[in-house]
Amino acid sequence: MYRAGVLTISDKGSQGQRSDASGDYIVKTFRNTGMEVALYQIVADEEEIISSTLATWADSGNIDLIVTTGGTGISPRDVTPEATLGVIDRQLVGIVEMMRAIGFKKTPTAVLSRAVAGTRGRCLIVNLPGNPRAVQEYLDLLLPIVPHAIETLQGRSGDHT
Repeated sequence: MYRAGVLTISDKGSQGQRSDASGDYIVKTFRNTGMEVALYQIVADEEEIISSTLATWADSGNIDLIVTTGGTGISPRDVTPEATLGVIDRQLVGIVEMMRAIGFKKTPTAVLSRAVAGTRGRCLIVNLPGNPRAVQEYLDLLLPIVPHAIETLQGRSGDHT
């Protein structure tokens, strides 16, 4: 069983002024696929808070996957990609390239996403947008590759055949 953290980035959500439909959907989906959601939090669109939370969770050694939702667009308060880039060791550009390419087919503005995916230590970190519909679409793409990514990242995968 994999252990996940779900981090929602939302100024209004962190102040209790908006429900967290995207985060709730991620948590529900992870639990329905047998993943343990060990950590869940809503934070404001503040780069330092986001970076600190990602680093703390990843460095704990107890989380295999962190998925963020929100803050990946081009508004002045969208700083999730910068926060993520500040803590990851390696980027996994193929993941976000796939998400943007598939998203573009349904919503041309999906190419404006600045989402980042990468690794920190043995933890996989992936940014998702804040839109609940986009989160659903991207999780459908992401979930099939998560087991292999985590197993490989943690040195538990077998030889390539």
